[in-house]
Amino acid sequence: MEQPRSPGPDLSSLKIEDRARKTGGAKGPRWLAAGIGVLLLLSALGLMLREKTRVVEIAAARVPTDNRSILLNAGGYVTPRQRATVAAKITARVTQVLTDEGMRVKEGQVLATLDESDARVRLNSAQADRDATEAGLADLQVQLANAERELYRTEGLEKGGVSSRQALDLARTTVDSLRARIMLTHQQVEAAEKRIRMAQQDIDNCIVRAPFSGVVVSKDAQVGEMVSPVSAGGGFTRTGIATLVDMNSLEIEVDVNESYIARVEPGMPVTAVLDAYPEWKIPAKVRTIIPTADRQKATVKVRISFDQLDPRILPDMGVKVTFLGNDAKESQTAVKALVPQSAVRDDGGSKIVYLYRDGRVERRAVRVGSARGNDEEIVAGLSGSEQVVISGFEGLRDGDRVAVKK
Repeated sequence: MEQPRSPGPDLSSLKIEDRARKTGGAKGPRWLAAGIGVLLLLSALGLMLREKTRVVEIAAARVPTDNRSILLNAGGYVTPRQRATVAAKITARVTQVLTDEGMRVKEGQVLATLDESDARVRLNSAQADRDATEAGLADLQVQLANAERELYRTEGLEKGGVSSRQALDLARTTVDSLRARIMLTHQQVEAAEKRIRMAQQDIDNCIVRAPFSGVVVSKDAQVGEMVSPVSAGGGFTRTGIATLVDMNSLEIEVDVNESYIARVEPGMPVTAVLDAYPEWKIPAKVRTIIPTADRQKATVKVRISFDQLDPRILPDMGVKVTFLGNDAKESQTAVKALVPQSAVRDDGGSKIVYLYRDGRVERRAVRVGSARGNDEEIVAGLSGSEQVVISGFEGLRDGDRVAVKK
């Protein structure tokens, strides 16, 4: 008898509820929306970084007022033609210093005084010798007058046969001796006078005066120090009181390479730019070319005079000079603008500048000429009315938004 089989699983009873069906089917669109959101966020972040405002410094391009050709550039220093370290003529101790750095002095003004005690002692001694000698001279003159009277009487007695020839010779010898002694005493008085003048000169040398009008740029001695016209061993003796500069004699001294010295001639116009005032163009001209060369540096020294002096020009300031030709440049090479050298950038061998306009920068290719001091000539690409970026170039690109540094 067959056993009845157990019933199998009823697959017809299996089904997916609508709630589970909806949940599982929504996963795909949700991940897609999340990815799109991330991409949009990254795009917005990139845009924000792209639009980040950079801080730059700008300067205005300038139209050159002098369009003459540039022959060469050189660097040098401001130097005075008249500069002196004022020293004493004698060795003595400083008792007063009447100057300080920056003081203007006139010719003959007292700069310092020295100890005159030793010179004063010599002067008093010489005066005493002169007085004593003059007193002895007066005594000799009295004796001479008496000897001349005695000679006159002896001559009369000798003629009358009363006095001997020997007495007459003795009287004459006495007169001649006194006259010789008086002459010697006169010489001694004169020698004493000379010693007095010498001692007085030593006293006068204790007063140090300015040899010319100018400005004291260095105070080299203090009260109590010893000064001497010659250098003393050990370094304890000063050789100068103060250093004086005639500000009216300031000029520029530059070294020009001997290969280009043929381009320079006296009277040639020059533009000078002091390192302290890079925006100040100072007109000048070549005064002289020193007729000797430095064999080690292969240069020739050139001296340049300022057309007009200014209190801002000081000795030993660094300066860059541009030697200009006497003729104007050709129109095709005329300089259109001058910009600071820091504004010109090198981009793969090409020269570019960044212009500032309405809060953004614009990249502009330019063609440069020669340097004029701290400026660069622009012969193409600018008109001279633009504003250019001179700092803040790191990461800067065409079209970036920028803020101007105050």
